Amino acid sequence: MAGELHGKVALVAGATRGAGRGIAVELGAAGATVYATGRSTRAQRSDYDRPETIEDTAELVTRAGGTGIAVRVDHTDPDQVRDLVRRVESEQGRLDVLVNDLGGEHLMDWGKPIWEHDLGKGLARLRVGIEAHMITAHFALALLSRRPGGLVVELTDGTAEVHEQYYRSDCGAFFDVAKTAMHRLARAEGEELRPFGGTAVSLTPGWLRSEMMLDHFGVTEENWRESTTAPEGFGVSESPAYVGRAVVALATDPDVARWNTQSLSSGYLAKVYGFTDVDGSQPDAWRYLQEVEWVGGSGSPDDYR
Repeated sequence: MAGELHGKVALVAGATRGAGRGIAVELGAAGATVYATGRSTRAQRSDYDRPETIEDTAELVTRAGGTGIAVRVDHTDPDQVRDLVRRVESEQGRLDVLVNDLGGEHLMDWGKPIWEHDLGKGLARLRVGIEAHMITAHFALALLSRRPGGLVVELTDGTAEVHEQYYRSDCGAFFDVAKTAMHRLARAEGEELRPFGGTAVSLTPGWLRSEMMLDHFGVTEENWRESTTAPEGFGVSESPAYVGRAVVALATDPDVARWNTQSLSSGYLAKVYGFTDVDGSQPDAWRYLQEVEWVGGSGSPDDYR
């Protein structure tokens, strides 16, 4: 898909690391101009206190073949988001793809019921995971909707089907509410963009080998299979490039409107479009969880790659 997005402009909100960085880089590899936003810069770390920066992401985008532009933005601040979109409009005159990957996993009290979860952290999680998405959509969709063919991707964790059937108590209520809200937000955006020729979807990666996850298990992208602490299910994990390739497949599909308002996963789209992860496989973590891990079924992670 190299060059297929030449002349197109994307905004990846939350592109510092993880899925956001993977998506930004793959959009760049397809030729897009990508505005990579976040709060971690070389001059100042965010409260994640991680080494990854938006400048790093922008350089990776450019190195991949696109044009990366790093902009420090706190997406919970409407003024900063308004100014960002005005800058995109001034510099590019268009917006073709919006990816909302604003999370806040550092704000979680994992495994705690709502009455034991730190309330301040939980409410902050909702502010980043829901309110910031809506603030960004409010300003960005006014520009994106001016041209037919615009695409909005709301990143989440789990498909609508998974959220309907299972409650992940290890994640808790604040996480669950934030992630399930993305399906309804994509539905609303899709319905409102439909008259303007736009498409909106919610999209989930599987078990993502983000920088934070690799650090957690003491491995790198080069030796992740050698972890001695990761559970068996980690064998069906995927690199951030995989969900990035899912977004590129959607953005380059002339019939992308067929997906409007739907809930999608990287593993499912890989089968539809034929793209692979960096190792040539097509991992489908959600099928593995639903058919094996969560129900005690037979099969190994390698059966779902």
